[in-house]
Parts: sequence; C-alpha cells; structure tokens
Amino acid sequence: MELDEVLRRRRMVRHFSDEAVSAEDLDALVAAALRAPSAGFTQGFRLLVLTDPADRERLWEATDWSPPDPQRDRMAAEMRAAPAVIVPLCSEAAYRERYAEPDKAWIPDEDIWAVPYWYVDAGFAAMLVLLKAVDLGLGAVFIGQTPRFVPRFREAFGVPDAFEPIGLVLVGHRHPDVGPAYRSERRRPVEEMVHRGRWGGR
Repeated sequence: MELDEVLRRRRMVRHFSDEAVSAEDLDALVAAALRAPSAGFTQGFRLLVLTDPADRERLWEATDWSPPDPQRDRMAAEMRAAPAVIVPLCSEAAYRERYAEPDKAWIPDEDIWAVPYWYVDAGFAAMLVLLKAVDLGLGAVFIGQTPRFVPRFREAFGVPDAFEPIGLVLVGHRHPDVGPAYRSERRRPVEEMVHRGRWGGR
C-alpha cells in the first residue's frame, strides 16, 4: 500500500473480530517498530508481544481501566477482544547511560533533553505499529494506562524496574460492525493546527 494511502486510512480501531493475527503479520509489525528512530541510537525501548489468551487475560486483570457506564463498558469488552497486544516499554536509564558515553558526554546533563526522549522514541515505535497495521489490512488502537497499572503489570509479566510501559497497542482484524471514522467536520482546520514562520502567522 502506498504511504499516502496508509496515512489516509489510519484511524484508531476499537472493535475487533475473533480472527487471529497471523505469525507473519505479527513479525511484520514488530519489524516495523524496530525501525523507529532513537536519540543517540540508544534503542532504549522494548516490546512485549501478547497473543496467548491466558497472557492477555493477565494483562486485563492488571489494568484498572474499568469504565463505570454501560456504553464504555461495552467498548472495553470490544477492545479486550483484540487477539494481539503489543506493549512498548522504555528505559530512562538506557538513555542516561548512552549520553554518559564519550561521544555524548560533552553535553551538560541539564541540557540533554527538553523532553524525555525515552517516551518519544517508544512513541515512535508505537506509531510505526499503527501504520504497519493499516498496511497489512489490520486494525489497531493505542490506549493509555494509569500509574496504578504499572506495578501490577511488572509483577504479572516479570518486567524489570528499569522499563515502564507507555501504553498498549491492540491489534486485530476489524469487526464488520466498525463504523466510519470521526466525521471530517470534527477535524480542526489546518490554519488552527499549523503555524508558518511564527505562531499566529506573520
């Protein structure tokens, strides 16, 4: 699929069929994520791939995302039906170690990052999974988690303290009932989103 078509079709899919994601497609999703850029080529993110139903159930038991109203509860059940979950994790320590190496150590510690690049790089990896899912004809959605999720998640899956999840990427085949994407009128105009030359224009 051409890149412009992938970008046009990309959307968050929250309702999945019970069709499994093939091993070949999973490998392709992971391969795409591993092409993500990383500051200093630190490669300080990791991926946890969950496809076994028991593993996925452990994941959902660890999460505390339990919407109180029926409509959101239905949406949660639809998303939990996703046959594959890819969890991007990042390590702050990996970046601090990398930027203490001789080729980077000339940068004063307080000037290294305006933002935590361990999150940025893991986000790049997650985005590549979302785009590759479209290319493969799959649906995917990125969802966040609360801080209470992290220790339970680490315990459930033996994740070292040095790594933290930035969210969950759910992947599967779109359910036939998936409706249209958000209507175009909900998109903010380009003039509001993009500033050229300086904020607010010249």
